[in-house]
Amino acid sequence: MDVASTVFMFLASILVLFMTPGLAFFYGGLVSRKNVVNTMLSVFFITGISILLWILVGYSLSFEGDYYGMIGNFKHVFMNGIDLNSLTTYKIPTSIYSIFEMFFAIISPALFVGAVVGRIKFKFLALFIILWSLFIYYPMVHMVWSTNGFLAKLGTLDFAGGTVVHINAGVTAFVLSAFLGRRIKKNLNSNSHYNLPWILLGTTILWIGWYGFNAGSAFGLNNVAMQATVTTTVAAAASMVSWVILDVIFVKKPQLIGACTGTLCGLVGITPSAGYVTVFGSFIIGICATLASYLFVNYLKAKIGVDDALDAFGCHGVSGILGSIMTGLFATKSVNSAVIHNGLFYGGGFKLLGVQTFATVLTILFVAIFTAIIILFLKLFMPMRVNHKDEVVGLDRSEHGEDADYTVEISDGIDERKRDMYLHSDEFQGQFAQLNSHSKNH
Repeated sequence: MDVASTVFMFLASILVLFMTPGLAFFYGGLVSRKNVVNTMLSVFFITGISILLWILVGYSLSFEGDYYGMIGNFKHVFMNGIDLNSLTTYKIPTSIYSIFEMFFAIISPALFVGAVVGRIKFKFLALFIILWSLFIYYPMVHMVWSTNGFLAKLGTLDFAGGTVVHINAGVTAFVLSAFLGRRIKKNLNSNSHYNLPWILLGTTILWIGWYGFNAGSAFGLNNVAMQATVTTTVAAAASMVSWVILDVIFVKKPQLIGACTGTLCGLVGITPSAGYVTVFGSFIIGICATLASYLFVNYLKAKIGVDDALDAFGCHGVSGILGSIMTGLFATKSVNSAVIHNGLFYGGGFKLLGVQTFATVLTILFVAIFTAIIILFLKLFMPMRVNHKDEVVGLDRSEHGEDADYTVEISDGIDERKRDMYLHSDEFQGQFAQLNSHSKNH
């Protein structure tokens, strides 16, 4: 066992798990005050579902056995028969390798929650995530990351989840949004974000966690992990600055939400190629990720008419697609010997670009078709969307009977300057009583 690499993977796994509550804060800050609890619970509850599913059948379906390069087997239910102390080819224990991949299985479905907040039934979403994991996520892991996988044998490069995680979650978000329909118009106010500091907090946690996500995908403390750390940082910075510049040009103001969104687009865009490209390559990918996502979110989304509430497709889908294809342009053997064919810009011709484009298109089609099938199947047994009244009230109350904070109930229709008076009415009443008594005496 490589002790240093094992410790490194242990820490990387914790960072990936840390991303899920970070995403909960990010999405929770973006939504309206009536849907904060629902949004954060929807993201965080996936942790429990995905851990149990992964132990039950997820690891076996992803990495054990092979059927037509598409899926593994059911032979290791609850990981029975798997020697967790055995070493992988990376000289780390199978146990820590499985834990690392398990945490990917948590954050991946959490990403598409942002598309459907405020209007999807919690029960429907929970059951959808279970079926999505079984019929979409685990097959994608097997096809791309298993040595027996169809796309892996084809030569597809996906360092940390361009196809498996981001395109997968982004396309799922788009299809779910299309089936759900648009939100009630009164809920479409983009300025009604619950908490801007939470958005920054969530972005920061995600950025920190992304080092586990990307650098950890080297599966050891080595030069590739160091390269992934550098490229991840540069792409995020380039994308953030690019988005803020675009906001200054088109909105005439630099905006916090824009800076945070740009950061995430850069992190998404570099994910499939983090351990395969040079620093310059990551710089270009970061800029291009912002350009593509900014165009979609601010111009194309409205024309398409699909109401992806928090732009899960606009960020993860679009930047993921671009990053996956651009791997075929910038990947180079000089960075990672696992690159068999250099990218187009490094003298490798169109071979790798063709493979990356094919894998990207196949992922989009596979995910879109099976997501639609799962939705149609579940709709046979239960409604997908909450009723009009519940949506107006907000899912925090209608679905969970909880509020994000104690100011929700009394703040509606009450001047913000009078809030403290209403919150502490007994105290103010006592003070006013003294004032009234004093005035009467004079």
